[in-house]
Amino acid sequence: MSLLRRPLAIIASALLLAGAHAADAASAPSLLDYVGQCVPFAREASGIQIYGDAWTWWDQAEGRYRRGHRPRVGAVIVFSRSGQLKLGHVAVVSRIVEKRVVMLTHANWSRLDGARGHAEQDVTLHDVSPANDWSQVKVWYRDRDGLGSSVYPVEGFIYGDGHAARELSGDRPDDVGALIDAYVPEAALATR
Repeated sequence: MSLLRRPLAIIASALLLAGAHAADAASAPSLLDYVGQCVPFAREASGIQIYGDAWTWWDQAEGRYRRGHRPRVGAVIVFSRSGQLKLGHVAVVSRIVEKRVVMLTHANWSRLDGARGHAEQDVTLHDVSPANDWSQVKVWYRDRDGLGSSVYPVEGFIYGDGHAARELSGDRPDDVGALIDAYVPEAALATR
């Protein structure tokens, strides 16, 4: 191949490759089509590059990412390891409803068609901690069609660098439903 043709061939190959990558991105499945564990999902959805079991994220984030005890959209909430959550859990804040109610987008929580691992968008999370510090929460559970009865300990929130996925929140999340789930006593719902 002549010296003149070689750069043209390289440029043509690069353009074809770029076009193939663009086509792959356009046909890539939705983040919400994900089925698997919570950790890879949270990493992809938040842009926070931490690996390992969910309960280890809080300590791993020290010195690498800002951490705190107030929710922000795109932040990862780290659930502590407990009897119910042997490996902890991580989820991404998708929407702030009010100071004690937010929505999460996460994977591997509720069952969908009898199986765990599916992604769920805009799930209600209610701060039930006595000090209003997000150290204890209740999570909406699809199998129950409302907040679960379990209280989960939380380490806090890890704040990313703004590279959260666009699909964190839906077009019309149910803010009112989230508030009802959080504040209307179960007994009142049962009598309707």
